[in-house]
Amino acid sequence: MKDRLQEIQKRAFSQIETAGGLDSLNEVRVSVLGKKGELTALLKGMKDVAAEERPKIGAMVNEARAKIEEKIAEAKQAMEREELERRLATETIDVTLPAKREKIGHRHPNTIALEEVEKIFIGMGYEVVEGPEVEYDYYNFEALNIPDNHPAKDEQDTFFINKDILLRTQTSSVQVHQMERGRLPIRMIAPGRVFRADEVDATHSPSFHQIEGMVIDKHITFADLKGTLSEFAKEMFGEDTKVKFRPHHFPFTEPSAEVDVSCFKCGGKGCRFCKGEGWIEILGCGQIHPHVLEMSGIDPEEYTGFAFGVGLERIALLKYEIDDMRLLYENDIRFLNQF
Repeated sequence: MKDRLQEIQKRAFSQIETAGGLDSLNEVRVSVLGKKGELTALLKGMKDVAAEERPKIGAMVNEARAKIEEKIAEAKQAMEREELERRLATETIDVTLPAKREKIGHRHPNTIALEEVEKIFIGMGYEVVEGPEVEYDYYNFEALNIPDNHPAKDEQDTFFINKDILLRTQTSSVQVHQMERGRLPIRMIAPGRVFRADEVDATHSPSFHQIEGMVIDKHITFADLKGTLSEFAKEMFGEDTKVKFRPHHFPFTEPSAEVDVSCFKCGGKGCRFCKGEGWIEILGCGQIHPHVLEMSGIDPEEYTGFAFGVGLERIALLKYEIDDMRLLYENDIRFLNQF
């Protein structure tokens, strides 16, 4: 038994010294010290050794194991050191070479436009609020005077999750949540993402952003709405910008209007940007319908208000003279680097 143990140890030392790398070294360790290794097999044969000899043989086996493990550890350390020295010699860095320029991210054109809109309205005393993108049908339609049989409900190509829950088609739903809180007066804008089942093209997307605005207080008139939007247009598009209101229809406002601004590219003379008309449509607005106020628990005899909604992408496209909405979402670095 002793002679066999010495033979195993001598052969292991020889294999360790001639090992060509860490993989070969590991193979030696497994063949000698592993579960099916030579030392393990030797220990299993201890049952054939006389009882009085077992402690002595066991101590010899453990001593041999310790020496082999130590030899393997020394060899491994030497190999790792040699590998490090080789890499240091071959992977040198020329510190005199110019550094690579870091690419630093910056704000998206949508974000720039949104921050400017928020700054304008916060300066007029408005609060910026948010609401859920997954919404109840009641808040998205019914509370905005759009019942089940209303044709406007079909026009919005809604993504329904079930008959009562949907992806909001407009941020007007946030207005209802704010009105239900009952904290009057209200001056708020609600920017956020909305969803409609539109085909993707230069002016449409199934996911885009709106900024909804609302004011409710005593004695609020259409003149207040005109003054607010006129101030917004001048701050956003330039001091010389003019505003034109055209009669329109929205279920949740009465009277309702669409708003055009004079083309800030040609000053209203007519150009390619405004398609020769001198005016550019930017948003819809109106006085809040009395029924909408009633459904949210606000007395229309005591309080009145106005609301408006503008597409964030539309503002970004106009302000930065972008002619294709898809550019905002395709992550083309050549386009984004311009902002």
